[in-house]
Amino acid sequence: MAQILDGKALSAKIKEDLALRAGQSGITPGLAVILVGEDPASRIYVNSKRKDCEECGFYSEEYTLPAESGQQDLLDLIDVLNGREDIDGILCQLPLPPQFDTQQVLTAIDPMKDVDCFHPVNVGRLMTGNAYLRPCTPAGIMELLKEGGISVSGKHCVILGRSNIVGKPTAMLMLQEDATVTICHSKTPDLAQYCLQADILVSAVGRRGLVTSDMIREGAVVVDVAMNRDENGKLCGDCCRDVY
Repeated sequence: MAQILDGKALSAKIKEDLALRAGQSGITPGLAVILVGEDPASRIYVNSKRKDCEECGFYSEEYTLPAESGQQDLLDLIDVLNGREDIDGILCQLPLPPQFDTQQVLTAIDPMKDVDCFHPVNVGRLMTGNAYLRPCTPAGIMELLKEGGISVSGKHCVILGRSNIVGKPTAMLMLQEDATVTICHSKTPDLAQYCLQADILVSAVGRRGLVTSDMIREGAVVVDVAMNRDENGKLCGDCCRDVY
């Protein structure tokens, strides 16, 4: 019988622990979230982050700039937040409108407050195994495996997706835990042959129906972190239902 890795249960456990630690410390961590425009998907993410902060006993602020704002408007706001002692983390919701230089914006955030781990300093620290902060989804994958009693040491971990947000940092975290890692992407020929070699498969492509049951070998661990919509508009991952 398949073992289900329950991400919702783990999330609730982590938030309960964080709320307890925040209460005992007497310190209220502060997060500033910046949203430019009103992209519906981004609004859902921002609302979710505000709710998570409340549940963890954190302080949060939201800054919503008009979609027609200029680059300097956003950089000036980040500069102010960088200097605020009551703000410990800054998150600029992506994607930004097309007139923005996204890399310049992300680089403007103080690396010590860069909770998304997008700043080149934090990317470099992650690559060298000396991370100050870890990007949330890759870190969540590692915690989920740990909670399920699944060690990646000595395992062949196949990652579908090479994004800077999930694929690449997940590969780095697994390498640091002594896994053998293969990264696949849209140009990888015969994807199934790599999936069938996986002890642990992580799918983060964003293509509904990409992974079918005949691509998974018996006993393999599958972690699907993609966000897609099915034909009924419901959220789903990359894997077909029969994979589970």
